[in-house]
Amino acid sequence: MTTNQRIKQLRETLKLSQVKFSKPVAISPGHIASIELGNRNVPDRIVKIISFVYGASEQWLKSGAGEMFRVHPSGEKHDIILELFDELTPENQNSAIQQVRALLALQKQEFREESGEKKRLIA
Repeated sequence: MTTNQRIKQLRETLKLSQVKFSKPVAISPGHIASIELGNRNVPDRIVKIISFVYGASEQWLKSGAGEMFRVHPSGEKHDIILELFDELTPENQNSAIQQVRALLALQKQEFREESGEKKRLIA
């Protein structure tokens, strides 16, 4: 597998379109498409940027050696939450889901209230 193919594999693993993948890397979706098709070489600079932005291993991108990600794509917190969640009983897992949903609703409400206050201050 080539670096070009691994970039495509990374993008697909992240479930990103070429457009969404290319924006943080600051290259055009067409450039990503050309890379994935093997029509362009991948300079080290692009590999380093993709590695930094998406947490992918530079070594894996270049050679295929090692793991795809330096850390889980969602970060260490994601791993901790999953480990803790897996230790809960099914009943407590359902309760945790309900509590997280309630917390998210509260966060959204607070954000709307803060946004309203900012609009009033501007006006």
